[in-house]
Amino acid sequence: MLAIIVVSYNTRERTLACLRSALAEPAGVSTELILVDNDSTDGTADAIEAEIPSVRVVRSGSNLGFARAVNLGVSRTAADYVLLLNPDTVVLPGSLDALVGFAIAHPEYGVYGGRTLREDGTVDPSSCWGAPSLWSLTSFAVGLSTAFPHSPVFDPESLGHWPRDTVREVPVVTGCLLLVPRASFERLGGMDPRFFLYGEDAEFSIRAARGGLRPVIVPDATIVHAVGASTGSRGPKMNMVMAGKVTLLRTSWSPFSAGLGVGLLLAGTFLRSRLEKVANRDDRMWTHVWKSRDRWLPGYPVAERTLFGVGVSG
Repeated sequence: MLAIIVVSYNTRERTLACLRSALAEPAGVSTELILVDNDSTDGTADAIEAEIPSVRVVRSGSNLGFARAVNLGVSRTAADYVLLLNPDTVVLPGSLDALVGFAIAHPEYGVYGGRTLREDGTVDPSSCWGAPSLWSLTSFAVGLSTAFPHSPVFDPESLGHWPRDTVREVPVVTGCLLLVPRASFERLGGMDPRFFLYGEDAEFSIRAARGGLRPVIVPDATIVHAVGASTGSRGPKMNMVMAGKVTLLRTSWSPFSAGLGVGLLLAGTFLRSRLEKVANRDDRMWTHVWKSRDRWLPGYPVAERTLFGVGVSG
């Protein structure tokens, strides 16, 4: 049995479209849909219950963030496989069958992702990433990753120009489309609840690899992804991304290496903020991130309060 876990926050219409697409695509096994609603104020939970009563709606009662909401959703199922699916995605025909079929045929991998497209049909490479390293962060700090985007040498976390169209093991499968046997999810301890939004899927993939699993991309599993539909404008979103990166380093690396890595993140942020000023850019995302560094630099769980204005959850 497959349980599809969708975590929603004020994305009612996109969530409805996502669930409709998932229901329209049988996965070759019996499927249940679980929606964990993070206390949306746009009527998401009520709308789902009214239109698609077969979906099990779990009302969190507060905004738990992504990791804790996923763990809550998984706790409500006994399915053999769990699939994390973003609410701002649409599943394309045959994708669930391809993903589950590959997982059943190749249990040696253990963590499975797919191929994502933007709404205009172009490839969105963010279905997977390389893991951060001191070299990748150094390239970020001195601007090489921006000067040479998708370079295997200077932008290694992008995984180069590979269009995600072949089966390939990767360091990180992102949570917009992530399939894992429930037994493996539970053995690994689920998503790290210290994370609020961004970074938790990278930490999970890295921890899974250290536990003997081999995250892999299955290109026949394809979704359309409206990236960041629930996170708003670029500056605040990048603050969340940076909080996730800092937390990932501090939870996955030694204290010494993590300290170096965080310093490199700061250096790269400062450099980009200065370049925006020199170029007189209208969109000064990095300037916003640099000025807000005291809010994201502590990482999660502290950044949950500094960025979102809510108390740190236990």
